[in-house]
Amino acid sequence: MKKPKPFKAPPKKFQPRGLTILYEDHDIVVVDKVNGLLTVGTGDEKTNTAYFRLTDYVRKGNPKSKNRIFIVHRLDKDTSGVLVFAKTEKAKHYLQDNWQQFTKKYSAVVLGKLAKKEDIITSYLAENSIHKMYSVQNPKKGVLAKTAYKVLKESKKYSLLEIDLLTGRKNQIRVHFSEKSCPIAGDKKYGEKQKGIKRLTLHAHSIRFTHPHTKEAMTFKAKIPGYFYSLLTDQ
Repeated sequence: MKKPKPFKAPPKKFQPRGLTILYEDHDIVVVDKVNGLLTVGTGDEKTNTAYFRLTDYVRKGNPKSKNRIFIVHRLDKDTSGVLVFAKTEKAKHYLQDNWQQFTKKYSAVVLGKLAKKEDIITSYLAENSIHKMYSVQNPKKGVLAKTAYKVLKESKKYSLLEIDLLTGRKNQIRVHFSEKSCPIAGDKKYGEKQKGIKRLTLHAHSIRFTHPHTKEAMTFKAKIPGYFYSLLTDQ
């Protein structure tokens, strides 16, 4: 099958604000999202989102254009990193149908030190009435969640982790490490208030998936924020 010719990314000043385009062709667009930007709109916020800005980008500012993008997956507002969108409905369905087979790696800084330096955390996640996730042991009351991790570096106060997301559940990484008493640094929802932490230190570092048209394996990476490393110095 003929390999799609990737589009040439526009100069940075013409790219959507808060997004860096890593790759684009007729089927997909892959971006690096900054922390603090929603993937899609909520009841309170419709336009300050990756979806809205990319839609405007593919329409080249023409509201009558039929060009559009389709949501494949999401990152939490305060999580940065690689985010994939489809440009056709066919590509969207292929990526979503095969999503659990693809490789998604994250980087994170957690508070404290983990007893096991490499492990797989497994639980069943349920959601309470205030939309907060938590682990249960009864598989009938939750969905299976598996998070593999490896400690890359430690300081007195923090640990830098490489995380392999084996399932993609809502807030999965944040819940699993919070329940290990090593919450993600800067996590106000599942962690604890920490002075001086500028952001949630969770970053979608890389993704490997099969292209929906060519079926070619493709890998995209978003550089780990330097801020993550700065937290592990002189602590």
